[in-house]
This record gives sequence, C-alpha cells and structure tokens, in this order.
Amino acid sequence: MTGQPAGAGELTILPVCGLPEVGAGADLAGLITAAAPGLRDGDILVVTSKIVSKAEGRVMTGDREAAIDAEAVRTVARRGPTRIVETRHGLVLAAAGVDSSNTAPGTVVLLPADPDESARRLRAGIAQRTGRSVGVIISDTLGRAWRTGQTDTAIGAAGVLPLRDHRGEADTFGNRLEVTVAAVADEIAAAADLVKAKTTQIPVAIVRGLPELVTEPDGPGGAALIRPAAEDMFRLGTAEVLAARRTVREFTAEPVDPAAVRRAIAAAVTAPAPHHSEPWRFVVVESAAARTRLLDDMLAAWQADLRQDGFTRDQIARRVRRGEPLRRAPLIIVPCLAAEAAHVYPDDRRNSSERAMFLVSMGAAVQNLLVALAIEGLGSCWVSSTLFCQPVAAAALSLPAGWEPMGAVGVGHPAAAPRPRPDRDPEGFLLTR
Repeated sequence: MTGQPAGAGELTILPVCGLPEVGAGADLAGLITAAAPGLRDGDILVVTSKIVSKAEGRVMTGDREAAIDAEAVRTVARRGPTRIVETRHGLVLAAAGVDSSNTAPGTVVLLPADPDESARRLRAGIAQRTGRSVGVIISDTLGRAWRTGQTDTAIGAAGVLPLRDHRGEADTFGNRLEVTVAAVADEIAAAADLVKAKTTQIPVAIVRGLPELVTEPDGPGGAALIRPAAEDMFRLGTAEVLAARRTVREFTAEPVDPAAVRRAIAAAVTAPAPHHSEPWRFVVVESAAARTRLLDDMLAAWQADLRQDGFTRDQIARRVRRGEPLRRAPLIIVPCLAAEAAHVYPDDRRNSSERAMFLVSMGAAVQNLLVALAIEGLGSCWVSSTLFCQPVAAAALSLPAGWEPMGAVGVGHPAAAPRPRPDRDPEGFLLTR
C-alpha cells in the first residue's frame, strides 16, 4: 500500500475528456493514457463499463429481451416489462445490465464478461505505458432497493481496496464498532459519476487523493462486494418466493429457531376463511418424546390398517417409508382444522359445500406456512399421514375437542440444496372461457 494516512489531504475528481468512440478491439489503456497524460501514483481511474464492453466486443445485434434472458441466472422481481435479475457475475440489477443507450440502433451492450479481469488488464496496460501504480474501478449504474434514483457502483476493480473494515475500531465516543464495513469502491464509483456524463461522452474519471486505498497487488476485485447468498437477508425476490417452497425430505441436525416457526405461523393465519372465522390451529411438536409418541402411534395404526387390507409385510414396509421424512425432521407442525363456525344445513349437499369451504381455507393456511418457512430459510415437507388416523393423532397430541389434524409438516434445515425445478407452462393447467 502506498501514500499517506487514511483521511488526510484533499480529494479531487477529474473528468478524462477527449476519448473517441470506442469500438471492438480498441486499445483502451492506450486511449486513456493519451487522454490523461498526467496520471500519478495513487490515482484511481473509474471507467464506465460500457466502453470496456465495447472494446471487448460485448455488443450484440438483436432483441434486448433475448439478451437479458441469456445474461440472467434468476429473476428476482418483475413488474410489467421491468425485470430485476441476477447475472452470472452475481450482480442483481435491472435488465441484467443490458443497455441500448449510446450504441448503434438495433444493438445492445452487455456487461463485461469478467469485470475484475477487465480491470486487471486495463491496470496492467496503463502501468506498462506510464510506469504509474494506479487503481482501476469498472463502474455501472444500479438502482437501489428502498431508495429512489440510480448511482454508479463498482462491478470490477484492480489495485483498489474494495472494502474498508472498521470493525474493532472505536468511534469518537470510545464505542467499539461491530458491523461497520465501508464499501469504498462503490463510494469512489459514485463520486466519479458526478463528473462523468452519459450525454457528453465522458466515460472515465480520475479520483485523486486516496492513495491509501491503492494496493500493489490487484486484490480481490469487485467480487468482494457481492454478499454471499448465505448471508443475504433479502435473497428471495418477489418473483421467487413461491418457487422457494420445495418439499425437503432430508434435514440436518441443526435445531430450528422457535421464533422463526412462530413468524411462519403468523403468516399462515393471514389466509382467507369463510364466515369471518379463524379455523386454523397449529400444534408445534418440539420435544423428541412428543414426536416419537405421535409417529409411533400413527405407524402402528397405519400398519394395522394395511394388514387388514391384505397387504404383505414387504408391501407394508414400502408404504410406511413415506412417513420417514417426519422422523428425520427436528420439528413437526400439525395443522388442524377447527370448523365450529361452519353452518349446519338440513341437506347433505350444502353441508358438503360448507365443509369444502373450510378445507380450502385450511389448504391456503398450510401453503402460507410452507412459503413462510422457506422465507425463513427452513425446509419443510407436508405429509398427509394424520389425515388417515385423525383420532390416533388427536389422542397422541392430547388435542382439544374439535381440532382435526390435517397432515403433518416436517420442519428443519435442508441437508442439501434442492435440485433445479423446470418452469411449468400454465397452459396445461387452465381452461379459458
């Protein structure tokens, strides 16, 4: 690392003017050094990703939506024609960074294939031509959740500390900082955008006065700014929430947070219900003794029924395996229907329809529960077993009168990531009139 103590001196941001239109194969390092002959050690060059992409031939002729499809690995959110997606780089942004501005009609510009590698090559080329040790940031414009407006951020970097970790330091009152990690590469990119201008073709700026952030090695690059999925509290986008609900049959031994379960149940009871009723009840089977008693009693009842139906020992063994995921789950939730608010009619047809309304409401609550558990990072499996032996399950759990068990939900941390699930075409499931 070179230069003076952090925070000392003045900060200057200089536009690099006079760059020509950049095309495929252009010598970007040569163009920049020619336009900025006064580069100094410790300077940081902030370069708009678009000219990097153009120099690298990342310009595509054709449909913008098709380009977005090709660049995206998942859709995080969608509203009308606008898509927020994750790219192969791990960036989450609108339209995968595919841009149709400042490019010839009928073409779109993609993000650099590897922005960190682009920054490393550009830095090396500038050092070769000038002998100067500079940092390079490749920037692109991103929107921000919860905030209106866009700002430039660092998608690639070389020779610049992307993060400055203040944890363990003391503030002015002597308090120890616990979580403060400054995204300095993003701050520099945003500051440089104040002098760059998309409409006047100033795609490069020099940030001078932060030599303490310029490093001799290329460093971890912009990739260090991408939060790991396991640490991302907002990993699921609105377009992914329902698809995140997957049936999980193998769980780790990690215990389940009771508070997360109660939050999921709070979401479950937002389901619609007939007659302004609240017909849902949830039995949380936390203790190992209670789980064993419930599952053993149901197993015995199921085996007895199958023997009575004439199944062989091997056939019975195969069928009872369907309940094994519940034994592997560290926690079980038994959804129950309490339909005392159901109206009683003098004929079976209306009584049957009344019953169906409450069952549909119960299904909506169970689906809410499963989705909410997925949002909490928990896996689940709904198994219908208690439906086939409701009196046995009710006795094992000492349920209040009128509570009808509606299957059982095994809950825990998934032992493995789910396999990819192909998109389903809704046309096979609908009829239009």
